This record gives sequence, C-alpha cells and structure tokens, in this order.
Amino acid sequence: MAELEVLGCGEGERRGLIGLPEELLEQIFYCPLLNHADVVSVGLTCKKLHEVCLVRSAVWKHQFRQRWPTLIKDYSTTGSHNWWEEYRTRHSIGGQVQKIVDTFSKRFFTKEVPVDGFKDIEALGGPFHFIEDELLSILNMDGRKYLTWKYYSRKILCFLRQQDIMEKLKEFLKTPSEHQKLIEGVVLIDQYCNPLADTSLENVLLELNYITEEVKKVLHLKHSSHPSITAERDSEVFIDDLGQQQQALDAMNCVLYKQLKFKGNEDDYYNPMNSYIHQVLTQKKGIPITLCVIYSTVGKNLGVRLEPVSFPSHFLLRWCQKPEGSTDVLDYVYIDAFDNGKSCTAKECEKLIGQKVAAKFYSSVTTKDVLFRMVTNLFHLGKREGSDQSYQLLRNALDLYLTLAPDDVQYLMLQARLYFHLGINPEKVLDILQHIQAVDPLQHGVVGHLVQLTLEQIARKNQTSEVQVKRHTDEKHRKIEFSVGLIMKHKRYGYDCVIYGWDPKCMMGLDWIRAMGVHNLPHGSDQPFYNVLVQDGSCRYAAQENLICNASPLEISHEEVGRYFSEFSGTHYIANEELQVQYPDDMVLTSQLVEKVYGHS
Repeated sequence: MAELEVLGCGEGERRGLIGLPEELLEQIFYCPLLNHADVVSVGLTCKKLHEVCLVRSAVWKHQFRQRWPTLIKDYSTTGSHNWWEEYRTRHSIGGQVQKIVDTFSKRFFTKEVPVDGFKDIEALGGPFHFIEDELLSILNMDGRKYLTWKYYSRKILCFLRQQDIMEKLKEFLKTPSEHQKLIEGVVLIDQYCNPLADTSLENVLLELNYITEEVKKVLHLKHSSHPSITAERDSEVFIDDLGQQQQALDAMNCVLYKQLKFKGNEDDYYNPMNSYIHQVLTQKKGIPITLCVIYSTVGKNLGVRLEPVSFPSHFLLRWCQKPEGSTDVLDYVYIDAFDNGKSCTAKECEKLIGQKVAAKFYSSVTTKDVLFRMVTNLFHLGKREGSDQSYQLLRNALDLYLTLAPDDVQYLMLQARLYFHLGINPEKVLDILQHIQAVDPLQHGVVGHLVQLTLEQIARKNQTSEVQVKRHTDEKHRKIEFSVGLIMKHKRYGYDCVIYGWDPKCMMGLDWIRAMGVHNLPHGSDQPFYNVLVQDGSCRYAAQENLICNASPLEISHEEVGRYFSEFSGTHYIANEELQVQYPDDMVLTSQLVEKVYGHS
C-alpha cells in the first residue's frame, strides 16, 4: 500500500507523484538515469502517468534527443511530430540493422559482397537517415572492438550512400543544361568517390562564400563603391565594366593565392585528392580543373562571368573582353587558376603544353563536359597502379562516366572487363554485356567470348568447396613460427603489418617468385610465407625469414583488418569466428607468443 501511495493510488493521492502538474512530471522523466524501458514501465502504472509518458510527446522527444542527438537536426522546429512513434521506429530499425550486419561475415568472408548482398538492408524500408545513423553508431563503437561489424557496416554505408548520390546525380543531369550549377555536379562526384567523408554542398558553399566575403573586404579597401561588394551570391547578374571586372579578379588573386595560399599541387599532381573539391578547399592545393571550379564560382559570386575551357592537358577559364560576347578566340583572356590566376593570350596558352591547338579547344564547355573531364581524370588515375585503392577508384570513375554516357560501348566494355578481372559481381558483368549487345550488335564476337568466360566463372564460384583448415600440429606445418593476429615488422623494408594467413611454403607462381627475387633468399621459396596487411594499405606475401615480431606493437590502419579480426588487444589482433575456423590453433599460439615476446597476453 505504501508503494501505491507514492504513485498517488491510495488515500494520499494528492500528496503522491501523480498529484504533481504534468509539466513537472515531464521534467522528472527527463532524468538522464531513466532510459526508454524505465519510461515505458512507469507509463503502465496508471492512467495519468500513461498520459504523461506515452501520450504527450515531450518525454519521448527528450529520450530521442538523449539517445540519438545527431538526428534532431533532421526535424523541423515548427512541425508536429509523434516522438513516441519516431523513437519506436528508430529503435526497431537499429535492432534490424544490427542483425543484418551480424550476418555479413558469415555470408561474405571468402568473397566480395555482391550487389544483391545488400538487398536485406534495402528491404528494411525504414527512413534512410535512421539506417544511416545506426551504421554510423556502429562505426563509432569502442575503437579497438567490434572490428568485423565496423568493416561490414562501412561497406553497407558506402553502398547505400553511393546509391543515394547516384540517384541525385541522375536527377541533376535531367535539369536543362543552362540551369545546371557546376559546383553541385562537382560535389556529387566528390561525394560518390568519398561516401564516408562528411562532405555536403552546404559546407562547400559556406567555404566558397567565406572566400567571396574575404575578396569583398579587399575590394572595399581599394574600391569602396565597387558593385561586387553588394553583389548577390550565385546570381546571374554580371558586371559590364571591364575595368571593374579586372579589379574584382585582382582582389580574387590577392585573397586566393596570397592570403589563403591556394596553389597548384605540382609536387603531388597525380594524387586523386586533388580532384575532390572538399579536399582542395581544405588542403589549398589542387589540379587545374578543381582550382578553376573554385575560381569561377567565386568570380560568379562577385558578378564576373568566367567560362570553363577544356584545354588539352590543362584546364582553363576564359574572360571575354567584349561586352556583347564574341566567337573570336582573340577576344578572350584565358585564366590559369593553377598558376596564381595568371592571365594568358591564346598564343601563350599553347606554350603551357608546348604545341599548337585548334580553335575549337578555346571554346567554352558545358557543365556536363566539365564533369566528363573530371571523371576521365579519375579514371586515368585509377589505371596508374594496380592496388585495391586504384581498383575502387576505377570502379567509381566508370560508374560515374556511364551515368553521364550510359551507352558508351568503350567504357561499358572496360567496366565489364574490370569486374571480370576482379572476380566480383559476375551477374552484373552479364547485364553489362547484354546492354553492349543491344547498343552495338557488331560487338557480338567480343561479347559472346566474355559471356562464356563469365558463365564459367559463375560455375566455379557456385561449386561448394570446404574451407581449408590449417593446424600448427600437422607435420607439414612444423616450420611455421608465427600465427595470425601477430603484429610484425619486415626486416628488410621496415614496414609494420599484421598476419592474416600463412602457407607452409611459397604458393605463388614461378613468374612472381622470379620477379620478387625469392630465389635470392637463404631459404628460398621452401619456407613458410605469410599473408600480411601492411600499414600503408597494401596486402603482401612475406617470407618467414624476413619477419620479426614488432617490438612496439601498434594498430594497423588497413581497411581490410575488420574482415579478419574482431578486436585489437593492445599487443595483437584477435581473429574473428570465420578466421578461427580456418586457423583453429592460432589463437592459442598467438597468446603464447605474445606472452613470450611482450611478457603479457
């Protein structure tokens, strides 16, 4: 009876909890020690508390904000929301996402996640921002734990965001060309290639607006009545007076290159980061095309019309010297944003590349043409080397290019061959080849051959093969000194790495053995070799005699670590369930070696 009286259900009702005003009860239920289960339990005790806890939205808005603070920004401050339903939906979505993530390692440990591998997450049907928030929550879990969950959450998040960005790009391309804003297309390319980066059009525009305001300050000091000072950002109103346009360009050059230190990245020209607008704004370094995008956007904000010019090997801008416009290349000044905003004549432009150029290359190009040039640049960067990162860049660039030109047979064939070479998504390869055949029936010979090879590849993948179990106790493995999860250092090259697999002897072909000089090693190829993930992001195959336990073990920041390991202990990595099946003895041996080398496990 005493407990009921506290809630106001007995004779002392007016002195109990429910005798308090509802607004005060809400404040009590805002206590951070109360979670959603506590609030629900209290709400089931009597009618009034049910009204406060489960009908009035304020308590659940507080619970929602306390548990998922980053989501509050997605709700309007003036709209009416059923926070109890919002909370239940987000809670339910979170549980479903976790269950799906938990299945990925079991399903895809030995292969790349195919496109249809994400159908479960797509089928959830809940609000995209709830799914995204749960995946981000997993990525933000304890840094050294849940590595396998994080690995697959990252893959799922990349897939979902790229799907979303691709749809936005397709909508952007449907816009009439005269209404397409270059900066929007450039940001979409950046976002597609960097789906986990916190890049948004709003943030990029804020950076560009900041630069614009700095230019206006310089103009105000030198020309206090200059029309650019009062110009509206992103307007289509341009200054007619050439002298005033020159003053605005001079102020832009002062701010961009002297004050903010923007420059062409000559030292690391072929780094893909130079092609991403958010990186160029942060690092203040880029290649001609990205610097031209920044330069022309700021110019437009100031009322100066600068047109993009897809000049061979060196992207430029042009500035017309005739108020009414002109088709004569000699009536333009060409601006090199890569070289401190330098002004050039048509003749001087040829000196940039050391050859004569046809008049058509001095013409202005459309927003879509600029995007083609950017994506083509990324494609060629991806072809420069055969690393996992470059393959991903190639895939992204081909996806983007074929969104811009869906029926380009050359690039469709390149995409089909890349996917076949990587052994991923063979079903998609067949779809691409079918599309090529429909677009260009003359390709039937090449298409038919690749279809046959792809069908054979699918058949091989469908053959069930048992996981090869490797035990240290087997006689043929008696020379194995190390085990999976150990942090190693390469004696010759000095790189840090973690072991994720091993063979009793070198299993590579003769060409690789010759190319890597394995025969020059004292023990040659007849010694254990280890699969290692290297700190620089590469995967290597190292001889046992070249490896030594790292005296100062450290986390290996390789994106594939989570595929094989669930946790970093501080001295070594702990294999996940799938890797333990393949190397059942290694966990015990790793602990023994760690204790022997470092004095603790």
